[in-house]
Amino acid sequence: QVQLVESGGGLVQTGGSLRLSCAGSGSIFSIAIMGWFRQAPGQEREFVASIRWSGGSEAYADSVKGRFTISRDNAKKTVFLEMNSLKPEDTGVYYCAAGSGRGSGLSSSDFHSWGQGTQVTVSS
Repeated sequence: QVQLVESGGGLVQTGGSLRLSCAGSGSIFSIAIMGWFRQAPGQEREFVASIRWSGGSEAYADSVKGRFTISRDNAKKTVFLEMNSLKPEDTGVYYCAAGSGRGSGLSSSDFHSWGQGTQVTVSS
């Protein structure tokens, strides 16, 4: 089993920045891709970004391209999400996820382990 622990959420004004972190533990040898999803109140969970462990290939949702950057620390099996130029519509609970590398890495079904989530609130 893989355990994921997120940190770094909080309250920020429009245009501000936040950096999320997610540390993996347990059966981390099974991790080939890690990603971030978010869920706003009353809405479905949506893909934000993902990164593959081998090669570092990144993918982003159109809504965050150019503003968010995903990165990883291989040695610590930690993934980061740098969020800049934040907007109120970025508000939600952000979840870290880990997968075995199957699929496109853009869907929640491509990931087998999830963190507990961290709240990000962007005030207007």
